[in-house]
Amino acid sequence: MKLYVGRASSNASCACSIVRASCLAATTKPSSEIKPINAYMPVLLGEQQIILDSSEVLSKWPGLFRRLPSSTSCCLQLWSSIAVPMKESSSSVKDSIVYSYGRSFNGFAAKLSDDEVARLSEMEGVVSVFPNAKLKLHTTRSWDFLGFTQPNYGAYPEGDVIVGLLDTGVWPESKSFDDEGFGPPPSKWKGKCKAKNFTCNNKLIGARFYNSDNEYDVSDIKSPRDTEGHGSHTASTVAGREVEGVSFFGLANGTARGGVPNARIAVYKVCWAYGCALADILAAFDDAIADGVDIISVSLGADFPLEYFEDPIAIGAFHAMKKGILTSNSAGNSGPFPRSVSNYSPWSLTVAASTIDRKFETRVALGNGQSFSGPTINSFVLNGTSYPLIWGGDAPNVSAGFDSEISTFCLGHTLNSLKTEGKIIYCEGLTDGAGVIFAKGLGTIMSDIVDDLAFAFPLPAAYISIEDGQKVLDYIKTSDNPIATILVSETPKDAMAPRVVSFSSRGPNPITYDILKPDITAPGVDILAAWSPLSSPSGSPLDKRVTNYNIISGTSMSCPHASGAAAYVKAAHPNWSPAAIKSALMTTATLMDQNKNLDKEFAYGSGQINPVKAVNPGLVFDAKEADYVNFLCKQGYNTTTLRLVTGDSSVCNGIAPGKAWSLNYPSFSLSVQDGEQIMGTFTRTVTNVGSANSTYYASAYMPSPVAVKVVPPVLSFKAVGEKKSFTVMVYGPKIVQQPVISGLILWNDGSHRVRTPIVVFTVLPSIQASSFTNPFPSRKRHFEGSSIHHKNRILGRY
Repeated sequence: MKLYVGRASSNASCACSIVRASCLAATTKPSSEIKPINAYMPVLLGEQQIILDSSEVLSKWPGLFRRLPSSTSCCLQLWSSIAVPMKESSSSVKDSIVYSYGRSFNGFAAKLSDDEVARLSEMEGVVSVFPNAKLKLHTTRSWDFLGFTQPNYGAYPEGDVIVGLLDTGVWPESKSFDDEGFGPPPSKWKGKCKAKNFTCNNKLIGARFYNSDNEYDVSDIKSPRDTEGHGSHTASTVAGREVEGVSFFGLANGTARGGVPNARIAVYKVCWAYGCALADILAAFDDAIADGVDIISVSLGADFPLEYFEDPIAIGAFHAMKKGILTSNSAGNSGPFPRSVSNYSPWSLTVAASTIDRKFETRVALGNGQSFSGPTINSFVLNGTSYPLIWGGDAPNVSAGFDSEISTFCLGHTLNSLKTEGKIIYCEGLTDGAGVIFAKGLGTIMSDIVDDLAFAFPLPAAYISIEDGQKVLDYIKTSDNPIATILVSETPKDAMAPRVVSFSSRGPNPITYDILKPDITAPGVDILAAWSPLSSPSGSPLDKRVTNYNIISGTSMSCPHASGAAAYVKAAHPNWSPAAIKSALMTTATLMDQNKNLDKEFAYGSGQINPVKAVNPGLVFDAKEADYVNFLCKQGYNTTTLRLVTGDSSVCNGIAPGKAWSLNYPSFSLSVQDGEQIMGTFTRTVTNVGSANSTYYASAYMPSPVAVKVVPPVLSFKAVGEKKSFTVMVYGPKIVQQPVISGLILWNDGSHRVRTPIVVFTVLPSIQASSFTNPFPSRKRHFEGSSIHHKNRILGRY
């Protein structure tokens, strides 16, 4: 089925607010000629051109398409008038309605055939049409690692800040969401707790759930209750209460808390076992904006570049921005490949994932005295007892048709349990441990290319390097009675932290090279936070353990860290715009070590978040809706395509396509076509939010052969709120096949250091990103349906 989301003008005969509905496709053709309805699709309609009078609709689309106004009665009246030729009953029409968007923007959802999709797309007033596909979901130590310790949080009225999370819901009974000591929600709160067998409180003040496809896995619960664990984890990372004595089966013991433990939480469950539907994401944005949240945290996204008007998260975040709400997004788990970053709209915050100074390592001890360790989360206790050790290649399940070359990987039912029962099995390659469990093995030692994060498994397990694995295999082959034991994990200090993890998606921005993405990085590796007791702690259905707190990794984990930091800034400065909050986080970020991050700013953006400094940035780069409209026009959008994103009467009159160098963004990105000269001129305006009387001096740092000039190099302010503009000229010789060259501009008044990164890089002329051109035009526009998977302990939804 295809979901269509539409927008209509408020002065229409029946105001069609963003409606999400399921419309039966009515035609005047005989029933034998009616083509089957394929899928839900979102349709965005322009606010000015939509005509809802039934006679007008019938004259334009006779018997084919029904407008869905915001009120159900009006919707049914119009729809029924068109459905008469098909003799559809009013009850069938009513049953087809799924959602009514209209609290924050206009639109609807409908079931349409391919022919109807084509005709609808060409109709005047239709802003965009895209399928209701599925998106993916992209701590006892992490906040302290950021320097955000107990004396810092709680300094501002966090209780007035509401964070909305679009995720898998939440486990309301978790101690992280206890409301002891909380007063009633802020008066601005207009949301609800729509659920059965689910209780909200003064901490968890709102909960809704959405499922436009009405499809549920056996593990799903039809409520905001979290059965996956992902949503509970992200919510508690943002704003979970302090909970003492938290651990993962004894590992990483300490006090768990979120970044703003006194803030309120509202959850919008849009993700289920099968994934996250576009229609549900848009409906959740619509509700969250109208409910009165201050920050929206979204740890999910697409696996491939989407034009801004096809991206439901970009569209929802744009409407949130218009209402003064910052959307914080995960950058994606498709790294370290270039141009893999997701959620790259300039009006949202894009967050990469980096390490903290705690890591998990598990040691293996062999009978010959050798020991090896690797990144594994192992809480199973063998008490140092050694057990027989066997190589998977020596135990093929020949009756099932497998040989040694297959059984060495220990996959599925490839092992002979008569040889492996009660033994530790050495496997070549990383698996989820299921094959060893099927073969009645006691534990497993796996060797592969060692990653920079730890994994949990449903049985005693250790993950070591290929080189160390070869030594284990040599021992097995040369010993008459090979034995081994697997020890409980240790948590040594990671001296290399912070470092962007390999899976974190990289820039440059795949749609607009002129906007540096990701914006920032935050802890996203081996994070301990709240969990659903209904979800496996290792991701394996064979793991029957139950835990209330779990350790997982992903940009899904870094995003709520940034969301918590944004909420902290919002609490300190409730009147700041989304762009101002974002600017504060970026310009005060901790500088990352380029020697540890070869992709430089394409890996970490402006650096690692520093919530304490972000509340006092000195200067901010502010931007409003009009600035983003101007940006879209310069990207090549015309008035028609512009409204696909804005949903209003915005126009591009008089704005010629060009570079985005004038967007007031707190970073500078210059792409140079191979063989061309380095040349770019950027204009920026800063707003003084520091001392009333202050003078800032600019310093530019850029390696040869690039030069940077700032005009004027001195900015003097006499009042808070005063604005000053400056120009940055970046120039140099012709370059070709040049990896990213990075530098920075630093404004310093003696009290504040306002840092903005500069990147220069080369691109091929054929893939120069200007506007929203798809560099892979033959690729079919669709989302990969997904459920949460736990490969390498990264949740599939970012």
